[in-house]
Amino acid sequence: MPYQLLIDTALPPTMLDMLGDTCEIHFLKDALRDEALLGRIDGYLTYGHPPTDGSLMDRMPSLKVISNFGVGVDHVVLADARARNIPVGNTPGFVDGATADFTFALLMAVGRNIVIGDHYARGPEFTHYDPNLWHGQEIYGSTLGIVGMGRIGKVVAKRASGFEMNVLYHNRKPDPQAEAALGVRYASLNELLQQSDFVTLNMPLTPETRRMIGREQLLLMKPTAYLINVARGGVLDHDALLDALQNKWIAGAALDVTEPEPLPRDHPLLKMENLIIAPHLGSATRQSRYQMARRTIDNLLAGLRGEELPSRVG
Repeated sequence: MPYQLLIDTALPPTMLDMLGDTCEIHFLKDALRDEALLGRIDGYLTYGHPPTDGSLMDRMPSLKVISNFGVGVDHVVLADARARNIPVGNTPGFVDGATADFTFALLMAVGRNIVIGDHYARGPEFTHYDPNLWHGQEIYGSTLGIVGMGRIGKVVAKRASGFEMNVLYHNRKPDPQAEAALGVRYASLNELLQQSDFVTLNMPLTPETRRMIGREQLLLMKPTAYLINVARGGVLDHDALLDALQNKWIAGAALDVTEPEPLPRDHPLLKMENLIIAPHLGSATRQSRYQMARRTIDNLLAGLRGEELPSRVG
């Protein structure tokens, strides 16, 4: 008899193929109206990152596992899952390279005015070459500040070495091994913000990091500096960012993530020319997404069978 699987949104064909006939699939929006169905659910696969707390878990008394597609599980209340002895799986390690690549893609795009330049080159104003247009920040030899020297932050630092960048990093505590291996230097958050030409946010979203970058922090940055967020939207105060961009406290910013996601279509940030916004593409490569899908399904099936999850986060 197949397991009863709850999903929050449609899964791609690749993941359905991996599941085969092991599960009977139900959608969250339908199950929320059917307590009897919720009571039969064995596994919950969160693909679109819906809020998942104890009140929902309590409506699924047969729930054996929560398997999350992606590394970040800030949408799942892990303490609630632990209290109910429900293992939570995620997909660490498979997104590091792709997310670091995208961090650098945004860094270079905003620093060298690639998006603004593309729009200008396609427009009616571009009738002759003008060497005075769109001077940006040189990447080579500049100072990069990485907030969050975890798995992804370390890979970003490796990318930076190819550009001979001076790399500062900030963590809850220094990482001597990373310093020796990568040639980076620990700095307080204030020092990092004051000295960096580019600041990348690569930390997880936790109660401690929520709105870690706000008005006070943005005012410390150079007026020629750029902020890149490939972490979670919640680590950045969006109202403060709007002020920073409008008042030229910083030269520009690039976001792969926002809060909420997506931003309302009338949000003033969408009108800012010195801001690039991507639709959460950090891990969006064919290779990474396949590996994430495989680990998500492996976590799910292990939990359904009562086995240890390959990647358990809670």
